[in-house]
Amino acid sequence: MTNYLLAGGGTAGHVNPLLAFADVIMADDPGHQVFALGTKEGLEANLVPDRGYPLLIVDRLPMPRKINGYLFRFPTLFRKSVNRVEDYIKHHKIDVVVGFGGYASAPAYRAARKVGIPYVVHEANALAGYANRVGARHASAVAVSFTNTKLPNATLTGIPIRKQIVELDRQARRKEAAEFFKLDENGKTLLVVGGSLGSRRINQTIEQSRTALAAAGIQVLHIAGSRSELDPVDEKGYLRINYCERMDLALAMANFAVARAGAATVAEFAAVGMPAVYVPYPVGNGEQKYNVDDMVRANAGLVVNDSDFTQEYVLSRLIPLISNSKLSSEMAENARALGRRDGAEALLKLVNGVLRV
Repeated sequence: MTNYLLAGGGTAGHVNPLLAFADVIMADDPGHQVFALGTKEGLEANLVPDRGYPLLIVDRLPMPRKINGYLFRFPTLFRKSVNRVEDYIKHHKIDVVVGFGGYASAPAYRAARKVGIPYVVHEANALAGYANRVGARHASAVAVSFTNTKLPNATLTGIPIRKQIVELDRQARRKEAAEFFKLDENGKTLLVVGGSLGSRRINQTIEQSRTALAAAGIQVLHIAGSRSELDPVDEKGYLRINYCERMDLALAMANFAVARAGAATVAEFAAVGMPAVYVPYPVGNGEQKYNVDDMVRANAGLVVNDSDFTQEYVLSRLIPLISNSKLSSEMAENARALGRRDGAEALLKLVNGVLRV
């Protein structure tokens, strides 16, 4: 029996891979114990307990970006977080820490080093975040999801993705998906994913383009995000919801997608062969635009700048692309060829290899 501490969270893009990995650990041996480490502000505060895993809490401590009082308080606050994680590790007799980046990972890596247990870094994005860049320097192993991720001594494992996506047969589940969403099983369907928090640009552009999409015979399944300013809509050929618990059925329903380029989204689309237009999030360190490099090179997806994803783009580029069945099918095959569904198993093999050393 092994006791694992999985550190990460914040957005669904971090929480879902963590949970997918946790599920594979328990499938490997129900005698294992899995604890998650996160903050009370992130999505993990709800998603982790709902999945049945205990969540251990640390403070949300962003890296200081300017000279102010927080900059001088940060070292003390960080030490307190490290000490708290160290207590968690000792109390729960943790054997290994696996970090997925974000606020919880940095103190987890430091605490693991202090206690003298191995830790493994998993980087989901092509452009590694600060916590993982620092953590990778002393990690027992480093796992990456994309070929263009630059971390030392990294192993390409892919991203752990949800079991419901891993086992998805889109064609076999389409009828069920159409009944679930009350859409036409035989109609061309555009899946729009505004991100877990909601993309204002994507959501507003699709809202403005509803008439044009309907005129082109394209029905829309629009997942706007939990913080979207748009109200839910349930009309013939157009369904807008804030959150989708059945992404497997959403992917089964869709012929094409528009989404942000979060690492988990790109990985899931590739795994099931979903052709897509990606609109990378323009704020932050810009990692999303690098996540789609392989997809774009393989003609499995297109990328458009946030500012360029307009109603005109939908009319001139997106609608003709969705309407071209031959081209969409080619993109789908190219995506499927790039995708992998064994990211969780590959990561577990890497982690278990560290434990046997």
